[in-house]
Amino acid sequence: MEIMEVMEKRHSVRQYKDSPIDESTREILNDCAKKMSEEGKLSIQIIYDEPSCFDSRLAHYGKFENVKNYIVIAGKKDETLSERAGYYGELLVLKAQELGLNTCWVALTHGKSKAVLKQGEKEVILIALGYGKNEGSVHHNKAIGQIADGYDEGPEWYKRGIEAALLAPTAVNQQKFRLTLLDENTVKASIQGIGPYLKLDLGIVKCHFELGAGKENFKWSE
Repeated sequence: MEIMEVMEKRHSVRQYKDSPIDESTREILNDCAKKMSEEGKLSIQIIYDEPSCFDSRLAHYGKFENVKNYIVIAGKKDETLSERAGYYGELLVLKAQELGLNTCWVALTHGKSKAVLKQGEKEVILIALGYGKNEGSVHHNKAIGQIADGYDEGPEWYKRGIEAALLAPTAVNQQKFRLTLLDENTVKASIQGIGPYLKLDLGIVKCHFELGAGKENFKWSE
C-alpha cells in the first residue's frame, strides 16, 4: 500500500472490537516502536491487553469503548520533546494502519497508563490501538491557502508534501500550522496562533510532509 493511501485511510477511531492483537503483528509493532524510540530519543511503550487506562470517567466522556491496547509516547523533558513525540508517534500510527489496525491520539481523556518511566522522563501522549468497530470519519480540512504558501507555483514534491500534511491528525482538528517554500528546496514549518498540543501537531505534520514530499527533495529551514 502506498504511503498516501495509508494516510487517506487512517482516521481517528474510538470504539474497538473485543479482538486481541495477534502475536506476529505485535512483534512488528514492537520492533517499530524500538526503532522509533532509538531514532527519536524517546521511550515508546506499547501496552497490550490492559483495559483499565481507558475505563475511566474521562475515557467514557471521550466516548472511548473497549480500548485494551495503547501506545505511550514519553521521553526526557526538553523543548523538542513534544515535536519529536508527534513525529515518531505518527510513524508508528501509520505502521499500525498499514497492518490493519486503527488508532486515536489521546491527550487527556484517559486514566493512568501502565507505562514505566525512568527518572526525568515525561509522558507526552497516548495513542489508542486495536481493531476498530469502524474506520472513523474524514476530518474537515482547511483550504490549502490557509496552511501553505506557494502551492500553485511550487514543484510537484512540494505539492505532494502539502497534500500529505493536510491528512495529518491535529488536536481538535485545529490545523494551526503553516508550510512555506523559502527557496527551491527549503521549507519552513511553523505554528500559527495558540491552541493545545501545537508542538506535537507540528511534529505530526512534518512527518506527513516528509513522507509525501520525499526527504531527498528538500531540507527544513533552521
